[in-house]
Amino acid sequence: MNIKPLFDRVVIKMVEAEETTKSGIILAGNAKEKPQVAEIVAVGPGGVVEGKEITMQVKVGDRVLISKYAGTEVKLDGQEYTILRQNDILAIVE
Repeated sequence: MNIKPLFDRVVIKMVEAEETTKSGIILAGNAKEKPQVAEIVAVGPGGVVEGKEITMQVKVGDRVLISKYAGTEVKLDGQEYTILRQNDILAIVE
């Protein structure tokens, strides 16, 4: 099953957080922070949203930084995704 976002929304899949710190300490499950880096899985077409023309600045495959609690989490076919608006994306990671 595919997800096709509408208007200025994008579907992202979170990138797994590091299990160890840079110094080699292994983190317990509850000590890990919610990841803020995600990969874009699907992009809406843009268009007129709230009276303004929106052009999509991201594309499928881009890695992006998002706010910690942005979007709506959904589970589809055993995979967890987040659907959010393009303006909830803070930056593209290059």
